[in-house]
Amino acid sequence: MKSSTTIRGWFLKNYFMMGLMETLLVFLVLQVHLIISDDPQLNLLGAIYLSLVIFIIFIIVGIYSALRSSSILTSRLDDVSTFVSTLRRGKFSERVQQSEQDEIGILSEELNQLAGYIQDQVRSLQRLADEKSELAEQAHHAAVMEERHRLARDLHDSVSQQLFALNMLSSAALRSLHQPTKEEAESIMKQVAEIAAKAQGEMRALLLHLRPVDLKGETLAQALNTLVLELKDKTSISIDAHFDDLNRLSKGAEAHLFRIIQEALSNILRHAEATKIKVETKQLKGFMSIYISDNGNGFNVDQYKLTSYGLQTMRERCEEIGGIFEIRSKKNEGTYIHITIPID
Repeated sequence: MKSSTTIRGWFLKNYFMMGLMETLLVFLVLQVHLIISDDPQLNLLGAIYLSLVIFIIFIIVGIYSALRSSSILTSRLDDVSTFVSTLRRGKFSERVQQSEQDEIGILSEELNQLAGYIQDQVRSLQRLADEKSELAEQAHHAAVMEERHRLARDLHDSVSQQLFALNMLSSAALRSLHQPTKEEAESIMKQVAEIAAKAQGEMRALLLHLRPVDLKGETLAQALNTLVLELKDKTSISIDAHFDDLNRLSKGAEAHLFRIIQEALSNILRHAEATKIKVETKQLKGFMSIYISDNGNGFNVDQYKLTSYGLQTMRERCEEIGGIFEIRSKKNEGTYIHITIPID
């Protein structure tokens, strides 16, 4: 709106100055006519009135022309500005339509070519991600995968169960402490319970990371639903998950997206102390959107985005498939992650 007002004001000012100069020119011509004519049809007062009428006509025509010209120019510039905003949101398949072959038309054509170039680069990134995913599958032989499964199973059967028992025992001990003389013991037992709960959260996050890195022949939606069911079974966190329209992603994009969501859930288990998690995928025209949010502690994004290995890994994986990674968080108000991935 500010740029529109500025353009309209520029046109009005220039048309006003043009009308004023033309009126002065007419007035000077009339004065010359009065001087050199033997029998002038106008006197000085008539010349002034005629000049005022001409000035008013020029001003009316100028205002109309200024409003019309500024409206046309503003509309075309708004189309270009909207197209730039569309590119920033990752919709590289969109194009701006300009019929005029003037400077704005040339600029629009250059932007269309730039969008096509970016779209080709995104496709190249996705192809490279597919090739990288296939090479990774070939590199991970059966012995490594079996060792990961064995380690995850042993940790779940031993350490995780012991931590759970420790948490239950310390909670029971707290309930049995009623005498005022045992305040110090009660404080210690509270610390034991807190430490055990944190250790259990770390163990859950570790077990989550020890799941196989590939999709084991499953679709992305199946693998994500299995992941969510495991978390619901092993934690008390309320998880609202909706995985729709995931069938148009490439194989490499599926593998990267699975690891990104896995990393995000792991970070929530480790640090957020959240009671609610929401994960949602939505396919829009030309791109896929993924939303991940929690109601946990939150954090200062500017402070952690350069030092957090988990956030850096998620951002890098997203960029490898031509996506856009956005994160917002605030202390005691939770964290919100929005991922946009272009699709054909």
